[in-house]
Order: sequence, then structure tokens, then C-alpha cells
Amino acid sequence: MSGAVRTGSDSRPRSGGEDAAPLAPRAKLLPALAAVYRAQLSRAKVARIPLLFVATFQSVGIMIMMRGVVDGGDEARAVVAGSSVLVVAFVALNLLAQYFGQLRAGGGLDHYATLPVPPAAVVLGAAGAYASFTVPGTAVTAVVGSVLFDLPMGHLWVLAAVIPLSGAALAGLGAALGLLAPRQELATLCGQLGMSAALLLGVLPAAHMPAPIAYARDLLPSTYGVEALARSFDASPDWAVVAADLGVCAAVGVVSLAAATWAYRRAAVR
Repeated sequence: MSGAVRTGSDSRPRSGGEDAAPLAPRAKLLPALAAVYRAQLSRAKVARIPLLFVATFQSVGIMIMMRGVVDGGDEARAVVAGSSVLVVAFVALNLLAQYFGQLRAGGGLDHYATLPVPPAAVVLGAAGAYASFTVPGTAVTAVVGSVLFDLPMGHLWVLAAVIPLSGAALAGLGAALGLLAPRQELATLCGQLGMSAALLLGVLPAAHMPAPIAYARDLLPSTYGVEALARSFDASPDWAVVAADLGVCAAVGVVSLAAATWAYRRAAVR
């Protein structure tokens, strides 16, 4: 039949003068975010739990090693706080960079591009799922470190803010690295370098660092989560400074997740 066309939603021929059937409306952000989060959580649950154990074991091992050279005081607080946030960096930065690098290299982004979900829901859902796996490991590391260095645990509830805010900042950075890297191997390398930076700049006491390294430490998003957690070990924490550190984490998290959403859009259309 001349002038007939077919649409993706209706296989019946239509005359050239008729309008094509409208596409289904795009899903709203929050329902789409919840769906992606649940899917990512169930998919990564089996594969990521062993890696979470490795991340926790690594952080506890670092604290045991540092126990031989650090007795207490500010240095002990820095070691425990840095080792705890390192679990977040291992999962939210390193593993998420690898995941999005694999997704881009394997054509997985094409699958998400066909779904009627906002790009922000894909990025935020995956980042939230990966960051969720850091909660038990970070809490265990903080408790073990407090026992090792005889630190008070009365203010460990600060972890309830440190984990999601540091996780958001690092997950956004990890997702952006994985999506912007031209090759999967480079995404893996960037993720591992980022985790190494979190290890060296977060666990080692800042007072022992040369000035240029200390400036680089200020640029690392996880630093402010480390500082907030370290201050909570004081007998009378300065909560205004703790809140300021957490505010920086939140601001960096918004920026990094927005950058990751932009990187997703860029990678999905190429």
C-alpha cells in the first residue's frame, strides 16, 4: 500500500496523512530511580559482597599495621577515620568506575538508553546501590579501629551522615571516570588510582605531609568525610566544623553526580 508507514508502537499500516502514535511518557525521576536502585542492588549483591569483605579486611589490616607506629591522639583519629572512609572509596569510587567502564565497553548503555527513564535515575540508582554496600564494612572498620586505638565510640552515629555524603561524592566521581574513560582498561586504572589517593591522603596523618601533598588532599572529596569522622572522636566535638565538613561533602556530591549524569548522556549517544 503506497504511502503506508509503520511505527514502533503499532505495526498496522497508516496512511501518510495520519500522525504516528505517541510514545509512552517518560518515567518520573523518583519511581525510575527506585526501580534502577532495586535492580542494581539485587544484581550486585552476590558479586560485590566478597569484594566488600576484601575492602573491610584491607582497612582493618591497615589499622593494625599503623597501630605499631601510632599511639593515640590526632594521629590515631586520622588513621581510624581514613581507614573507615577507605571502604567507601573502594566500593563507590573504584568498583563503580569499573562497572560503568564495563557497561560502556560492552554496550550495556544501549540497553539503558532504550528505557524511558531519565539519565539521572540510572546514575543515581547505580551510585546509591554501590554506596549501600559500604555501610556494614565502614561501621565494622570504625568500631574495630576505636577498640584498637582506645577511642570513644559515643559519636559514631556521625557515620549516618558521613557514609551517604562521602559515598555520593565518591560515587559520582567514580561513575564519571568510568563513563568518560575512552577504554575499559583506563576506567579501571582511574578507579584504582582514585582509591590509592584516598588511601594515601586519607589514612596518613595530615600533619606529616609536605605542603603540596596537603593541598592535593584538600581537593579529594573523601577528605572532608574523614575530617568530620575524625573530629567526632573528640570528647567535645566542634559540631559546627563537623557540619561544615559534611556540607562540603554534600556540595561535592551534587557536583560530581551532575557531572556523572552529563557523562552518561554523552556516552549514551555516541
